[in-house]
Amino acid sequence: MLKTLALREKTRDEYYVQRDPITADRLRWRAQSFRHLVHLLPGQSILEIGCGQGLFTRELAQVTHARNPITAVTFEALANKPSHIPEEVEFVAAGSFPDTLNGRQFDFVVAMDLLDKRNCAMLLQHVLELLKPGGQVVFYESNPWNIVLKLRRLLARVFGKTDPRSLLSRGQLYELMSEVGFIRVFAVFNDFVFAPLPPRLVWFFRNLSIILENAPVIRTLAGAILVHAQKPPRIVERPAVSLASHTSLKRSLSVVVPCYNEQMNVGPLVDGLRRLYNDYLHEIILVDDNSKDETAAVIKRMAAVDDRIRLVSRTGPNGVGRALSDGYRAVTGRYVLTMDCDFQHLLPEIADLFDEAVKGYDVVVGSRFSRHSVLLNYPFGKIVANRGFHLIAQILLLRRFRDLTNNLKLLRREVVEQLCLIEPWFAVNAETGLQPLLMGYQVKEVPISWINRTPDMGMSSFKLAQVGWGYWRVLGRLWLRTVCGVGAYRGLAVRTGARQTWRSTDAERLRPLGDNERGG
Repeated sequence: MLKTLALREKTRDEYYVQRDPITADRLRWRAQSFRHLVHLLPGQSILEIGCGQGLFTRELAQVTHARNPITAVTFEALANKPSHIPEEVEFVAAGSFPDTLNGRQFDFVVAMDLLDKRNCAMLLQHVLELLKPGGQVVFYESNPWNIVLKLRRLLARVFGKTDPRSLLSRGQLYELMSEVGFIRVFAVFNDFVFAPLPPRLVWFFRNLSIILENAPVIRTLAGAILVHAQKPPRIVERPAVSLASHTSLKRSLSVVVPCYNEQMNVGPLVDGLRRLYNDYLHEIILVDDNSKDETAAVIKRMAAVDDRIRLVSRTGPNGVGRALSDGYRAVTGRYVLTMDCDFQHLLPEIADLFDEAVKGYDVVVGSRFSRHSVLLNYPFGKIVANRGFHLIAQILLLRRFRDLTNNLKLLRREVVEQLCLIEPWFAVNAETGLQPLLMGYQVKEVPISWINRTPDMGMSSFKLAQVGWGYWRVLGRLWLRTVCGVGAYRGLAVRTGARQTWRSTDAERLRPLGDNERGG
């Protein structure tokens, strides 16, 4: 087994160094995606198996900010620790596997292009033993159905060379993980940004890949397969860790959450907010939008034991835009965080929004469509509609942005007070995202994960065909305000001397900011 693993390490690293023109960016995307996918908390341990030259290890150490113990294992028994791997990372050159790791357990295991038909069953059994109960594993594996890979293998055979790897298909990976004993297994096609790739086309393919990864049939041709699974049990208690690390934000935060038939979600959401961000919380405003279930009763019980929890009751007409507007009118904190009630799984990632707010940004938006984001179970129609809307919006408004229509936003209260909210339904998210940009406030996007609702979370009331026109109404009004100074948004005030800026993690990785562009 060790010989095959060492060969896979070597083959992969040779490809990264010799053939992949964007290795550093690609591995940074994957490290960020791993972090978001498992909802990493400080102190949780990570085992990377098959680290090779440590190229992914370096990126993993950077995105975790030295908050997580990392153990990196190479199957090259005589290898020395690469100089670019941070000192705090434990480096293990394994003479066998699990070797010196025997008896240890980790919260997460991650690997790049390592599973091989010849030994993966035994390897996965060892991985299962190395995980703590409830621990998770993430693999990025080459997709044998990728057309470019097939052509490359064909040309190699013409010149008397062969690919030493024995790759597994998506179905084989899923079946094998389940047989070994993992639960909550999913394997999804991932990454259309693969060589041969001219560097000038990287940005284009990064955007296109988001669509292709979720397109029926076409997605089967992706360059990689992302595999995620969990060791039993299914329900695991999260560590009691506070992510409220900025003293300047203490007791400054008003959280506004529209709620419609959310009796299953509102309790876990509030508990998570208090567990992770208790020191930030000034108030949690839960707007019951005329729910037909026990949402209001659940909120009242929580408010009885925590006076920071406030119920705003609405009697109709219903609408998430109306609910959000009523919640905004009730806020008293310096910062306002808006989110949907089923966002409890995103709570560890919200720390990134606070990190950017303390740098001076007026609005920070959780972006679903960064290459560092994770999209799972997301409807293809909504992806196409979102990308089409944002493309047209950038052209009409002469601004650059990726995803400003998500409800996960952190705003200064002064920004909230200047908004002109008209839309009664989901298009209000376009108003809260685009209006601050046009008013000259500093807007920053940060990547998040997005997992569409599963049956145990209840049903979303978002209907694309019914609410889509609202987004185009918002865009039309904003265009009239920008070009002619007329229309329903004509009262939007542009800040005197304001710099109209946008930031995305993706853009910052591709080009340095000039002095006149830096926020904060």
